[in-house]
Amino acid sequence: MEFSKIFLGNTALLVTVAYLANLIYKYALSRTSSSIKYISSVLLIIFCGWLSMFFGYNVSENVIFDLRIIPLIIATIAYSEPPTLVIIGASIGLSRLFFGVNEAAIAGCLNLCILGVAAAVLHVWMNRRNFGLMTQGLIAIIVINLLNCLDIAFLGVIPPQTYFIEIMPVTLPLSLVLSLIFSLILRDFQLERNRTVQIKHSNVLLSAQAEELHKAKIVLEERAKELAQSSQYKTEFLANMSHELRTPLNSIINFAQLISEEDEGHTKEEMAEYGTIIFQSGRELLTIINDILDLTKVEAGQLEIVKEDMNVSEIPQLLGMHFEHEAERGNIAFEMLLDQRLPQTMYTDPNRVQQILRNLLSNAFKFTHEGKVKLNIRLAQTGKEDESGDWIVFDVIDSGIGIPKGKQAYIFEAFKQADGSINRKYGGTGLGLSISRDLSRLLGGYIDLESEEGKGSRFSLHLPLLDAESI
Repeated sequence: MEFSKIFLGNTALLVTVAYLANLIYKYALSRTSSSIKYISSVLLIIFCGWLSMFFGYNVSENVIFDLRIIPLIIATIAYSEPPTLVIIGASIGLSRLFFGVNEAAIAGCLNLCILGVAAAVLHVWMNRRNFGLMTQGLIAIIVINLLNCLDIAFLGVIPPQTYFIEIMPVTLPLSLVLSLIFSLILRDFQLERNRTVQIKHSNVLLSAQAEELHKAKIVLEERAKELAQSSQYKTEFLANMSHELRTPLNSIINFAQLISEEDEGHTKEEMAEYGTIIFQSGRELLTIINDILDLTKVEAGQLEIVKEDMNVSEIPQLLGMHFEHEAERGNIAFEMLLDQRLPQTMYTDPNRVQQILRNLLSNAFKFTHEGKVKLNIRLAQTGKEDESGDWIVFDVIDSGIGIPKGKQAYIFEAFKQADGSINRKYGGTGLGLSISRDLSRLLGGYIDLESEEGKGSRFSLHLPLLDAESI
């Protein structure tokens, strides 16, 4: 009867300690490192073994019966490292010496050391056989309890015959049953803790998914705004196009009609003037159509680049013939500077280079009311983002209206302008800079911009200096 009370008391005590340990883990150790958790759990197992002995049943002055083997059984199932089981067994055995060093204490210490080694061997064997967790628990309970009985009988101070006849028939069934009950209780604690961990993990995942959804929503809203803005820009572009197309077409139709009329009142000078207007209107119309076709080809990836040797020194002459008249008409100074270090030729597409420079110079003259426009062709040693090598830079500098800082990012985009009404005031499709940027990329270069509102702008076309042999 005394064995039953003490063993039940030991089990209740161990359950209480396990519950308190679960609370400590949940509120104090859950966020600590894995090594601290591991060491704390090992110390707790050893403490439980010592506590069982402290509240054990004293059969005589030196002999104590208790459930100190239950913590070792739990450790056999819980820990994956066999040396840990040897340490736990030896530590619980040594704690027996705290209650006095005598023959029974030494036998108890030796018993737990042997059981620790047996638990380590048993753990390795069960892992190799790939037993399930419940099977491992049952095997550990039975084997360690039986070994404990044999050690007590043959290593302890109680005669084997007395132990086998009077004590073991009571203590062994109690130990087996209580070990099983305690293991099931701990298993329930473990399942509850796993459920808590899974819930926390699920909450973290849900929070992360909610954050991702929020970010995706923001991205979608931004894209919706961009689409709405793009639609608005295209609407403004079409409105400008209707004006730009209608003006030269009306001029061509009206003056062609005047020429076709048989009216002897028209002088040769008037007829020549009508022809000039028709010619200029046709050229403006062709420019608009070419811009739209070039943009379409670039977006479709069908624009061809034909590279060949281009004479760098001829560029100022070709552009000068094109823009000198426009400079004189607007009373604007037009300067062209050529770096003496420049090579004679470069390998690129001459037509596309001239197209880009014409677009840049056309904008410079269009938005400059007084002052000057300058084309500076120079040699540079580095390109964008510290790209090494020789580059030729074409700087188009004007003293015109300039571009506000906040709107400089838009002017290179198709259908976008720094001012939605700017084309109506100055004319043009607004596609020149977008086409020029795309052409510069196809040529292996880029365009950058420096501008200040009211103080003019500088557009710089950077092209790599290559020759046919390096391609």
